[in-house]
Amino acid sequence: MSLDVQSEENLETIIQEMAKMLQVVNTSIMDPKDYDIKHYKELKSLYDLLKHKQQLTVAETQAFIEELRQYRKA
Repeated sequence: MSLDVQSEENLETIIQEMAKMLQVVNTSIMDPKDYDIKHYKELKSLYDLLKHKQQLTVAETQAFIEELRQYRKA
């Protein structure tokens, strides 16, 4: 499966994988249904950056979570 293709299924995969990588305890903030497909490119970019970086400081983790909030549905 290529995550380069914009789809609801790929969006769900990206959000779930980011939740694991960010070690989010409250998974309700990472519910794929709360994210809009129109932000797929931005979310995929964050996902790619996170995969590349592998380890984040606490401050970087907080910054990622803050960035993700921008892409949640209103």
